[in-house]
Amino acid sequence: MSHDLVRFERRPAAGGGCIGIATLNAPKALNALSLEMIELLDEKLEEWAQDPDVHAVWLDGEGDKAFCAGGDVVALVRELKREQEAGRGVGSYASHYFSAEYRLDYRLHTYPKPLLVWADGIVMGGGLGLTAGGRHRLVTETTRIAMPEITIGLYPDIGASWFLNKMPPGVGLYLGLTGASINARDALDLGMADRFVPRERRDELLARLCDCHFAPGHVDDAEALVCDVLGEFEAPEKAPGAQVWPQLDHITSLTLKGRVEDAVAAILGDDRDDDWLSANRARLEKGCPLTAHLAWRMLERHRHSSLADAFRDELVVSIQCNVLGDFAEGVRALLIDKDKSPQWRHRDVASVGSADLAAMFGAPWGNGPGPLDDL
Repeated sequence: MSHDLVRFERRPAAGGGCIGIATLNAPKALNALSLEMIELLDEKLEEWAQDPDVHAVWLDGEGDKAFCAGGDVVALVRELKREQEAGRGVGSYASHYFSAEYRLDYRLHTYPKPLLVWADGIVMGGGLGLTAGGRHRLVTETTRIAMPEITIGLYPDIGASWFLNKMPPGVGLYLGLTGASINARDALDLGMADRFVPRERRDELLARLCDCHFAPGHVDDAEALVCDVLGEFEAPEKAPGAQVWPQLDHITSLTLKGRVEDAVAAILGDDRDDDWLSANRARLEKGCPLTAHLAWRMLERHRHSSLADAFRDELVVSIQCNVLGDFAEGVRALLIDKDKSPQWRHRDVASVGSADLAAMFGAPWGNGPGPLDDL
């Protein structure tokens, strides 16, 4: 395990103690989350949560292109192939990976100290899982957020079954079905970000946080100080123009349907002349039919559930996407062979049978305890 995959720093604060800084350090891979990175980050966050000298935590990514472009899906497919060739333990690596990832995401959502996430550049999939759990989710002019699982045969996971339901009616479903890319203004409008801070002010903001006189052990005081500092740096008027909000009523009209087949048909049949909507339609048209069903079903199942319940359910479905679904084929086509011609198991959304869909919700551990039962 290489500790260089995540850099950790304790930057001294003016009144004693420190700010804990964790930096994802795989810029050539756009800081895609490997299992090793997940485990390193989870271990350090647990340590910092218990350390009275750490007043707040800052999470970001190395490089100027991405905070985190998602999970290391190529490694997941590689390990699945090895398990299949060995004829044993099929899905074991996926179970380990997703259990660790969702446990980390849950830790972020429930972190006991101020947690700031610098969501600059590309934020996709697993990167959004890290961002969503932050107490202070900071976006910049370069932020581009997406859940593009429709292109690889997964589905919006990392707690998205829960937090996409917090958006205006139909919007979370639209993002999940189309893999739409949204900017910082959209993220603020939809509750996926808290403040806009210009990218050029990152270092200044960190320095200002370290100038604070935090009182050891007083989390509420630390939270107040962090909020005061962020108020000095936020500049929402500099955010790019909204893409989602001007289309809100239109998106709602497309997605508030009784069946996923109807929503997909409405989106694909939409002829509104708009580049963003057009790109979203094209992505859905080429996307995985099973993913569309899973996105619909998971949002339906977790409209009123707890975050922990959503993660437990997502663990089952994510493992089965690896073992039974289209995930390996989607990753092959997009990221390994790069032919961009996936051979999905179903011709279209209407062709997905109830038995195929039901199989995705069968827990690999049967009626026994699951890996995330303790959340």
